[in-house]
Amino acid sequence: MEEEEKKQIRDLEDLPGVGPKTAQKLREAGIFSLEDLAVSSVHELVEKAGLGEETAKKLLEIAQDYVGQGFVSAYDFYNSRKAVERITTGSKALDDLLGGGVETQALIEAFGEFGSGKTQLGHQLSVNVQLPKERGGLSEPDKPAQAVYIDTEGTFRPERIVQMAKGVELDPDSVLKNIIFIRAYNSDHQISIVKKIPSLIHEGKNIRLIVIDSITAHFRAEYIGRSNLAERQQKLNQHLRDLLKLATVYNLAVYVTNQVMAKPEGFFALDQQAVGGHILAHAITYRIFLRKGKDRTRIARLIDAPHLPEREAVFRISEEGVRDV
Repeated sequence: MEEEEKKQIRDLEDLPGVGPKTAQKLREAGIFSLEDLAVSSVHELVEKAGLGEETAKKLLEIAQDYVGQGFVSAYDFYNSRKAVERITTGSKALDDLLGGGVETQALIEAFGEFGSGKTQLGHQLSVNVQLPKERGGLSEPDKPAQAVYIDTEGTFRPERIVQMAKGVELDPDSVLKNIIFIRAYNSDHQISIVKKIPSLIHEGKNIRLIVIDSITAHFRAEYIGRSNLAERQQKLNQHLRDLLKLATVYNLAVYVTNQVMAKPEGFFALDQQAVGGHILAHAITYRIFLRKGKDRTRIARLIDAPHLPEREAVFRISEEGVRDV
């Protein structure tokens, strides 16, 4: 596509063959921008937006060309990675384990037994994302960062947010106002919530973090037995793809907690593994296994990461929040 043509395309309606009705169908399917369109699939456009297959292919080709989704050199990709930002966990040891903090354009999963710190970390990140960038957050002057907290198990506590906000010297009321909270009551509701997040962003919300606590609870409860396993994994896979698209297109971080189940052959000292199987394992960018340590400490083990070695870090959870030992 010529540069002059690109300048003339600013909205969905500017695309050849896209009128107000088609644009409305795309928005109803959660596609609000050319960037959203470029990371969609033909199947999604046909099934969710009601487009014909040939029209869908043509629109995808134009959108992908517009946002530059062609072949690039590793050098250019390396430079594009400089847009990635990081959120501090509150613990330097835990930040170092993750290569500098929780990364945008990525999915981070924490799994472990009850009381291992998964939910606490989700609360802490919802606070810390609101810190100014020089303090490890993603807020800019006059543009505070916001978090979406999706609670599937009834574990969100605003009182804990207040404690943590005071611990990093932020105004608790402002912090609470910048956390968009919603309770998800089943897996379909959870999926639909995530699909509505682009509309919040296009309404002006500065969402830089999504927390889901926990991502597998509803799927595990609703799809019981081997006969339902394939359907469960298919829906979970699509849900994870939606989250990864959000993280990539909008340069935000996604932090999810996960339940554990017994693993007969043993898994570290706790004989546990994360729920979700290979579908979840392959979709997640960073996997952290949390367990309790001595004297109220927590041990985080980095299980999987694209460019970091498997290793451990020790941190503690105090009244003020996640801190170094």
